[in-house]
Amino acid sequence: MTEFSRPFSQPPQAQALAALNERAREIFRQIVEGYLSTGEPMGSRNLARILPMTLSPASIRNVMSDLEQSGLIFAPHTSAGRLPTELGLRFFVDAMLELGNVGREEQERIEAQMRAAASRHTFDSALAEASSLLSGISRGAGVVLTTKTNVQLKHIEFVRLDPARALVVLVSDDGSVENRLLDLPPGLPASALQEASNYLNARLHGRTLGGLRAEIEAGRQAMKRELDAITERLVDAGLAVSVGPSEARQLIVRGQANLLDDLRAIEDLERMRLLFSDLETQKDVIDLLARAEGGDGVRIFIGSENKLFSLSGSSLIAAPFRDGSQTIVGVVGVIGPTRLNYARIVPMVDYTARVVSRMLDRGT
Repeated sequence: MTEFSRPFSQPPQAQALAALNERAREIFRQIVEGYLSTGEPMGSRNLARILPMTLSPASIRNVMSDLEQSGLIFAPHTSAGRLPTELGLRFFVDAMLELGNVGREEQERIEAQMRAAASRHTFDSALAEASSLLSGISRGAGVVLTTKTNVQLKHIEFVRLDPARALVVLVSDDGSVENRLLDLPPGLPASALQEASNYLNARLHGRTLGGLRAEIEAGRQAMKRELDAITERLVDAGLAVSVGPSEARQLIVRGQANLLDDLRAIEDLERMRLLFSDLETQKDVIDLLARAEGGDGVRIFIGSENKLFSLSGSSLIAAPFRDGSQTIVGVVGVIGPTRLNYARIVPMVDYTARVVSRMLDRGT
């Protein structure tokens, strides 16, 4: 079973709602599932036809009144049926959501498409493919947040600038080059720089920085036999500089146009305009996704639970992925309207994050 977590402490009133009787829970479930399926309010007459128990429309209206007083549902118009509130959606997701499974065929398709993208281009291409896959599955916007530590490396070189400083030159598979300044220990011979470069390049094999660091750590005893103490420290220092916490964030968003496919009213268009404005504010999106790096499993943010989407009434489903050293280095997820198909999308986001983690672990 896929694990998912709440982005905040559950309100006391939501905890009391867990005591709903069977009849109230079933009516509430049908209202929420109808909303997630069609976006339309559910009235008492429609509920009377689809409920697995025999209840009159009048009895259903009485229960709906109780649910409305509890803050779980509301009437968008005076004579309309009922829709779930954000609190109601949170309660449904936390207490009543039945997650689906990712079928074998879907698993194979996700892995095949991501590996094909990585083999044709770079690991960044695989991440972009993950974003596109999630967008297609959810009909929302697929998002990936990552760092430069996930770039596959082609070559590493230590270049002395003066007796006390050197550059660590990182060449990626996509041809990009990045230089980092490194302080050298006093009296370091020139041969140590070349020896450290040779040692790291012999172990790259297209690995990411995180994957290379994990392999070096796993082979620590072998490295002690091959390198002297000064060169060993140089290797460690070079990797530490390369994977420091100040790495720039990269945000990949795919499928924003999907969000325009299901607009029913002028207020929907305004909501999407606000969401597009949110997505253009990359720093805020990055900050929100970074909150999903705080633990294991899938995290779900609904509507005003996060400041970024409070006006557009949108949801985020996100899961972290890890490098070869099991360090969380990024997040994959889906952004869309609050009536996302949570039962299907939560396990798909979770599985996609696991595929990315496996690719990083294997250096593929």
